[in-house]
Amino acid sequence: MIEAHQLTKRYGEKTAVDGLDFTVRPGTVTGFLGPNGAGKSTTMRMIVGLDAPTSGSVRVNGRRYAEHAAPLQEVGALLEARSIHPGRSAFNHLMAQAHTHGIPRRRVEEVIELTGLQSVARKRAGAFSLGMGQRLGIASALLGDPATVMLDEPVNGLDPEGVLWIRNLLTSLAAEGRTVFVSSHLMSEVALVADHLIIVGRGRLLADTTVQDLVREAGGDAVKVASADPVRLRSALAGPGVEITGRAGSEELLVTGRTAREIGLTAAEHGIAVFELTPRTVSLEEAFMELTRDAVEYHGTTTANAAADAGTENPRSAA
Repeated sequence: MIEAHQLTKRYGEKTAVDGLDFTVRPGTVTGFLGPNGAGKSTTMRMIVGLDAPTSGSVRVNGRRYAEHAAPLQEVGALLEARSIHPGRSAFNHLMAQAHTHGIPRRRVEEVIELTGLQSVARKRAGAFSLGMGQRLGIASALLGDPATVMLDEPVNGLDPEGVLWIRNLLTSLAAEGRTVFVSSHLMSEVALVADHLIIVGRGRLLADTTVQDLVREAGGDAVKVASADPVRLRSALAGPGVEITGRAGSEELLVTGRTAREIGLTAAEHGIAVFELTPRTVSLEEAFMELTRDAVEYHGTTTANAAADAGTENPRSAA
């Protein structure tokens, strides 16, 4: 379990993390999301003692990271896959870590097999591809068979087979009762593996929720319905927890709080012809973008927008 209480980090006048309160519980995959510059990496560094909080605290399994006698057995972390000696083989890199914690050689061999590094285990890590470097970083994180696993962008550089492997690995670790805390910018992957979400923006907590609840709050349970008599249908569907919107004179309504089945049955009961009944699908990415819209620190522009800002009519003429 990871517990943060009013966790704050300042660098001079810059507040990177601003009073975060959250708990990452065992037995579940928790996604850690936020725009670039939101404070995710700084938060993860404070969890494992690489950065000291300006104020507040963060504990892993009831203690600060530095207080654990054998930290690799408590929390395994991947924060920077390339933080390895380039002249050392993958096997020797893992053995050096194992020796510092009294971890037997057989465990090194186990994580090499688990992460698919058998064929390159004796090769210098400096020659590894980004994907192989990620696998070695994950092997390091799992070396101590930790109760808590924390991975920062673990699918970077992985091919489709590697992405599927990570997905299955994360869910299996959570199924074993471990605490799994994962940051990623790939919303499609987070939607597939995460049960819970911690979302930050500009260092502050924006949401502590589930994927389902976040999507629902963004309109994920809305249904578009077109009918011959939208006024009468609106009246028939009205009730507690039901929200109905639609333009005057339009056949279309957007209904929240009723399923497509319920809408269809209600329309049939009242003899109202229905031309369209379409559940509206909101992705995790859309819900995330809506939630963090005002917390994005770095904005890009299209070529056309940049040209317009510069007062040019033709984007090409500005080149």
